[in-house]
Amino acid sequence: MMVYSKDSLLSDLSGSLEIEKGRVSVRNRERVKKELIDRLIYNACLNPEEEIRDAVRWLIREMARDLGIFPASIFAYYSEKPENLSVPAINIRGLTYDVGRAVFSSAKAGNIGAFIFEIARSEMEYTYQEPAEYSTLIMAAGIKEGWAGPVFIQGDHFQIRKKIENDIENVKGLIKKAIEAGFYNLDLDTSTLVDLSQPNVYEQQRKNFETAAELTRYIRSIEPKEITVSLGGEIGEIGKQNSTEEELREYLKGYRESLGKELIGISKMAIQTGTAHGGVVLPDGSIAAVKLDFDTLSKLGKIARDDYNLAGCVQHGASTLPLELFDKFPSSCTIEVHLATEYQNITYELIPEGLREEVYAYLRTHCLSEKKETDTDEQFIYKARKKGFGPFKEKFWGLDEEVKVKIRDRLVEVFNFTFSKLGAKNTKEAILQLIKPVYQQKPIPELLKR
Repeated sequence: MMVYSKDSLLSDLSGSLEIEKGRVSVRNRERVKKELIDRLIYNACLNPEEEIRDAVRWLIREMARDLGIFPASIFAYYSEKPENLSVPAINIRGLTYDVGRAVFSSAKAGNIGAFIFEIARSEMEYTYQEPAEYSTLIMAAGIKEGWAGPVFIQGDHFQIRKKIENDIENVKGLIKKAIEAGFYNLDLDTSTLVDLSQPNVYEQQRKNFETAAELTRYIRSIEPKEITVSLGGEIGEIGKQNSTEEELREYLKGYRESLGKELIGISKMAIQTGTAHGGVVLPDGSIAAVKLDFDTLSKLGKIARDDYNLAGCVQHGASTLPLELFDKFPSSCTIEVHLATEYQNITYELIPEGLREEVYAYLRTHCLSEKKETDTDEQFIYKARKKGFGPFKEKFWGLDEEVKVKIRDRLVEVFNFTFSKLGAKNTKEAILQLIKPVYQQKPIPELLKR
């Protein structure tokens, strides 16, 4: 793949793009889709010069704008409380451009508008994907696949780490970067602050809802004009004990009291219903069957919707569940289902064995501290391999196109089935009626003024 110099970048744009008064016009759409966008997105992520990376990221965002692709908030759609639908929210840890292409391909085939790309705070760190890079990858994938319309990019698990002093300021800094990059959907995970030593549920949840309210006030103070960032809260850490009605009600009561009546609050609530991120790994590396508590999910989702005017509840850690269960989510007031690990698994299954073993050897050396005494090697590798995407980013980029095609094709098959089960098909028109473009113009980089 061509690594741009400043001059070769400008030369490669010639005849395909026109920049006038800080706006980009795509003049040769066929060339852009066929070859130019591939070179641009590679350099947006891996060019050694920051000035070139920043210029190309600006270009891709402005190209997307000209082609009718824009980052958006799903808030207006959630305000309608759509029924019989669970919006798929897809965390992409590696091969983000190719996985994103598969998502857009499936969405086009199913006339789907209600779907979300997301990445968690922790995932940004170990996959080496900062907000500006991740959002650029998603927009580039949309350009490549001929998408048009809103793109929902979400910060998943923007989590407060209680072991870090004053971590709320770190999260605010991340929120600012994310919103500037087009993340207009954010999940505020302050559930780590729940204090079970307190005498009642309200007091146990106090630090959780007060911190979520503080972050909400901050977001409303910096969000772009005409955009209401869609927000979610969380009452129980995923992988812990199941959430209760009392926890839901006490959190929402305290959150609303802390936030006040003037500001718009959260639209959804993440709860714990029996799943764990990545599933429960057995000694042979396979995933244990999980009994997901759909009764709790349905009950709390209905309370959130009917009594508190939220869109519903959110299910995390669902991608490793049996696919035949997925059609239960839309009927259980589950507005959003978060999916990640199964798509990562497909990637690892289909990459060349040599690269796979190279990643595993690295993990055995550099992530050994994460291995529990009771873990088999298979259990350790399964849980740790998500951390191979960052250190081996360039090698994943360098995979043969034949391998990438196999991965994309397999993912499209899974996405088609999953999206259909979740009720997301034929949601494009409803999304387009409610979500309109709001463009945030950024100054043209000096490099491109030439």
